[in-house]
Amino acid sequence: MAIVAQPTPNPNAYKFAVGRPVGGPASYTAGGGADHPAAAELLEVEGVSGVFMSADFFTLSKTPESDWENLIPAARSILETHYPD
Repeated sequence: MAIVAQPTPNPNAYKFAVGRPVGGPASYTAGGGADHPAAAELLEVEGVSGVFMSADFFTLSKTPESDWENLIPAARSILETHYPD
């Protein structure tokens, strides 16, 4: 399954379904580190302020000044590396 990116009711959060279990539930914030490899990489993307993971998806939170146009491709690339088809 390809990574499916979906908006949420919160304009500063986006859901990324990966189609297989990711662990969790777990939440991580920028600057706080993460013990999950994909979450750690996602937190390194400039503009990502938090990562929540549960079931078969990740939800990314961004800083208000960041733009999803740049963040979605970066997040998708990281998740495709960790959760290939």
